[in-house]
Amino acid sequence: MNSICVYCGSNFGNRNSYLEAAQSLGSEMAQRGITLIYGGGKVGLMGAIADSVLAAGGKVIGVMPQALVDKEIAHTGLSDLRVVGSMHERKLLMASLADAFIALPGGLGTLEEFCEVATWTQLGFHRKACGLLNIDGFYNRLISFLNHATKEQFIRPEHRSIVLVGETPVELMEKLSQFEVPNVHKWIDQDQQ
Repeated sequence: MNSICVYCGSNFGNRNSYLEAAQSLGSEMAQRGITLIYGGGKVGLMGAIADSVLAAGGKVIGVMPQALVDKEIAHTGLSDLRVVGSMHERKLLMASLADAFIALPGGLGTLEEFCEVATWTQLGFHRKACGLLNIDGFYNRLISFLNHATKEQFIRPEHRSIVLVGETPVELMEKLSQFEVPNVHKWIDQDQQ
């Protein structure tokens, strides 16, 4: 794993533990020589993880649509800031640059982006690990939903295993590094992409 895309809030949330987790994950990534791929913002948890990676001597690639750069929320101290035309381009480029994905606490954007890449793993569009950093139980209800959808036979048990969960950055990164994509196809084979 040379790079991890991290999805997270553009706010800090109401617990110090969210900020501490972002900073800890950033430091851990830099120590392991793993490049951070993220949305390019200087605000909230996004800015915190980027600053943490950079402070520990790591590399950060931000990807942001021009419309958000124009609103002056882009982080100007990154190793590399790539400006794209749309959110769709942003998500595609971030996914193509990353070897794995992590969701820190966040809102609708975080959830949408994470679910998309997990679905791409399920469909075989890529073979990349996806993990939730479940700080203070932030993702407990989402995990419960995934388990319920599996029980109700909307998600195959093999596909449920795509979404990894860790309580600490070290635990989750270890799970990501050991991940093996389930050998169960959902309608589309690699050669049909």
